[in-house]
Amino acid sequence: MSPKPIPALTLYRGFPSKPTYAWSPFVNKLETRLRLSAVPYRAEPGSKQAAPRGKLPYLAIQPPDAPAQVLGDSTLITRALVSAGVLPDLNAALTPADRGRDLALRALLEDKMYFYLVRERWVDNYYKMRAGALWAVPWALRALVGLLASRQVVAVLFGQGTGRFDKEEVNGFKREVWEGVEGLLREARTEAGPFWVLGGAQPTEGDAVVYGFVIAALVCDAAPEMQKMVREFPTIMEYAGRIHDAYFPDYDHWEEQV
Repeated sequence: MSPKPIPALTLYRGFPSKPTYAWSPFVNKLETRLRLSAVPYRAEPGSKQAAPRGKLPYLAIQPPDAPAQVLGDSTLITRALVSAGVLPDLNAALTPADRGRDLALRALLEDKMYFYLVRERWVDNYYKMRAGALWAVPWALRALVGLLASRQVVAVLFGQGTGRFDKEEVNGFKREVWEGVEGLLREARTEAGPFWVLGGAQPTEGDAVVYGFVIAALVCDAAPEMQKMVREFPTIMEYAGRIHDAYFPDYDHWEEQV
């Protein structure tokens, strides 16, 4: 029996498709997930207007003998690809306790750290963020679109809670999270090759999220304090460097990109 053909995948990143990391941790997360499993894909800029959920990233799946399908949300995209047999289930062999740890780590970054990152970008460094996030918007419209986006972000942050803290308080929260990640990675570190956040021989879903957030911090000049903070943790930096060398050798290193 011949193997099931892999559908053609196009990842829409919202950023130029040249070989550089994106500012979005969720774009980096999904791209990392594909590369950890050696699944080929094509990268395109795309846009939020064309995204099925109005956010990035999104993925077009073109089977050889069926209509194309467009999926949104990095977690749901991964889940759909695993269900379809395109991606392996990285967490299949985990114990129930490690599944819980992996889920908790992902939630810590995606549902907590994400809002700290957004606050630093859109509130503390608005003009740099506007220039980077709205690179595809004509200059004449950028100020208006940026103002509307900023107002929406501020409202969301206030409702979520991050917007109710001052800058120093938020920086304290950020450091607490990165200290926790550093501790996990220090315990998991091996002498050579990539090492994984739960300390196993293979990556888990948590690694795609951790790497996605680390890279987003390192390449985005609209969050300089987050970038400086991440660089203070040597094991996080070693973890990122080893994964980059093994899975993203064609991408600009963050030292070249910033």
